[in-house]
Amino acid sequence: MQKHRDKRLLLIEDSRMFATALKYGLELTHGINITHCASLDAARREMAAAGESPFSLSVLDLNLPDAPNCEALDFVLENRVPAIVFTAAFNDGTRDEILARGVIDCIIKNEPGSIDRLVAAVDRALTNGRITVLLVDPSKDSRTELAGILRRQRLSVIEVSEAGEAMQILDQGEAIDVIVAETESADMAPAALLEELHKRQGEDSLPVIGLCEHGDARSAARFIEAGGADFIRKPFLEAEFCGRVRHAATLQQRIQGLRRAAASDYLTEIFNRRHFFVTGPRLVDQCLRRGEGTSLAVLDIDHFKRLNDTYGHEIGDVVLKHVARRMKTLVGEEHLLARLGGEEFGILFDGLDVRQAFAFCERVRVELAKSKIAVDDEDLTITVSIGLATVEAPESFENYLHAADQFLYMAKHAGRNRVMSELSLLDALAS
Repeated sequence: MQKHRDKRLLLIEDSRMFATALKYGLELTHGINITHCASLDAARREMAAAGESPFSLSVLDLNLPDAPNCEALDFVLENRVPAIVFTAAFNDGTRDEILARGVIDCIIKNEPGSIDRLVAAVDRALTNGRITVLLVDPSKDSRTELAGILRRQRLSVIEVSEAGEAMQILDQGEAIDVIVAETESADMAPAALLEELHKRQGEDSLPVIGLCEHGDARSAARFIEAGGADFIRKPFLEAEFCGRVRHAATLQQRIQGLRRAAASDYLTEIFNRRHFFVTGPRLVDQCLRRGEGTSLAVLDIDHFKRLNDTYGHEIGDVVLKHVARRMKTLVGEEHLLARLGGEEFGILFDGLDVRQAFAFCERVRVELAKSKIAVDDEDLTITVSIGLATVEAPESFENYLHAADQFLYMAKHAGRNRVMSELSLLDALAS
């Protein structure tokens, strides 16, 4: 409920009854900020007043008292505002003509349930802007046509001509919701594409919708059996194509939401140990394929048991939450941060060599030592020890973690509140 309360919608409708019903339905259901205009002239004034705060979407009638020949549609499209047509003057020919102009949807006013359908269409249009499709098609003409269809529905599209390029996009960490792939692509067979995707992404593998012009029912069955999410034969209805893409993407987003909840540590709200062990090997594999260095760090809060014994476990939890928040701010989304258990945290660096990772860990150590933790009437301070291991060749993920643990032990043995790695040992020997 109220999920689009940050959006502005321009409603151009001269019927007072429909305007009232639509405004009420959209505001009540989704919290959308509605600006109603009964004429094209009023819409022009509102558009000019919007300035740098443009409308996210427009809903309009084709025929208005001062714009009887679709001038309102011309106006909103000229101003690059996505449009949904809501009109009584309609037939199949008009619908095809209007949709060809890039309109998101056309809904007939006087049919049963038309207002509910419009409210649902507005929700889809505003939600689709958060859906990203990776489109794989070797034919430039076909790719351009498909991308145009998807973009008219306000879906974000990344276009590539080959499956190999798609894998590079995924390795770069692009946020993709669904892959649409022409199954006759020359560089990778459909089954090989699905197998490679599963190998790289595991249980987080993205849904793949196959497209084929010459396929039959057996082609579809083989594709689904190999792990595909859906299969569409050309030619297809545009509405069916977009609906299936939207359904697969929405389902993927819901699944990812559930996985994020399962991957979260209950206390600190950062990733948990399981997620670190599931996602870490894939990130290491991506870095090694790109020829980039990476490192894994294990961080431990110094004298945490003494702190728990002195102040109690409730204060210990406050300290853990504080450390997690500060580390999340420092690490950001670029690298993988997780609570491994107790007072131990792990960081897997994406694309940092050992010197860069060491400098990063040193900055984290200093920042945590400087921070104050407000507890009752006093401020506590803590220090951390960090072990950092270099990842240079394919090994089991447990080996990388074990190496970092060994360096963490050395840091503790050397007096705590320090970063220890192969680099620091080499520097010590050189001095």
